[in-house]
Amino acid sequence: MNALVTGATGFTGGHLARRLHAAGDRVRVIARDSSHATDLARIGIEVVPGDLTDRESLLRAAAGMDVIYNIGALYRAASLKASAYRAVNADAVVTLIECAKAAGVRRVVHCSTVGVHGDIEHPPANEDAPMRPGDVYQETKLLGEQLGREAAARTGVELVIARPSGIYGPGDRRLLKLFGAVARGRFLFLGNGRIFYHLTHVADLCDGFRLCATVPGAAGRTYILAGGEVTTLNELVALTSDIARVPPPRRHWPVWPFWAAGAACEALCAPFGIEPPIFRRRVDFFTKSRAFDISRARAELGFAPRVSLREGIGRTLEWYREHGWI
Repeated sequence: MNALVTGATGFTGGHLARRLHAAGDRVRVIARDSSHATDLARIGIEVVPGDLTDRESLLRAAAGMDVIYNIGALYRAASLKASAYRAVNADAVVTLIECAKAAGVRRVVHCSTVGVHGDIEHPPANEDAPMRPGDVYQETKLLGEQLGREAAARTGVELVIARPSGIYGPGDRRLLKLFGAVARGRFLFLGNGRIFYHLTHVADLCDGFRLCATVPGAAGRTYILAGGEVTTLNELVALTSDIARVPPPRRHWPVWPFWAAGAACEALCAPFGIEPPIFRRRVDFFTKSRAFDISRARAELGFAPRVSLREGIGRTLEWYREHGWI
């Protein structure tokens, strides 16, 4: 297949581009700064300049492609305005689908997030669970899904929406805060740790993305893509400690003082575009359950996560050590 990948200079998009290339696909990536994609160009992946908010560059990038994987997104940063999130996470989805139509692209696989479901009151949640986005990132990702479906219906382009759970693996910086802190014996454990947490190894996720692109019956469908194991946060931290061969953290701190501190920091820093040292959403990590049902993806796509938590966390910690991150 001829595949275009957006967001390939990021963690997930970069892994996907390499995995598709290794599988024999002809891969093209779009990058605002091609110097950030030299490692991809070195292995034979085509790098073209462009931006998700620039229609002309999207049209050029889409030419000759069979499928587009839209992995690019704006994640959470205090310096960004709501309009910036909407431009990339929602409006650009419409533009991309319209450009796909103009270029004769058959299918677009759009990466959303399980975050559109918010806190899961009755885990595990499936694709039909209520929508409860909790911040501007999740709100604009949900809007991107809605606008994308409308654009697909209008243009006839096949759209498949994938909602990954917490993505981790070699090169990931987000869960470095968890794995690295545990491995160094510096993990600050808030709350009782009984919430559910559901991770997805990036290799399994990339396999799921490719199934979304190739399974004929996936057109028009939405899939939660997550790992095969669900743990409590207590179990996840204990497993990570065991793999890292360090004692697990013993003390659990109360949540509310840190949540209050996060609210105060955000109020003080946000008007100046300064990244707060502590966020309420980081504190929410310790209080909100995340557990999902991947039955639809298993049945309709043949999605079968292969990387166990022990193996995946072990690989990730090894990569962190090799690169001096821990």
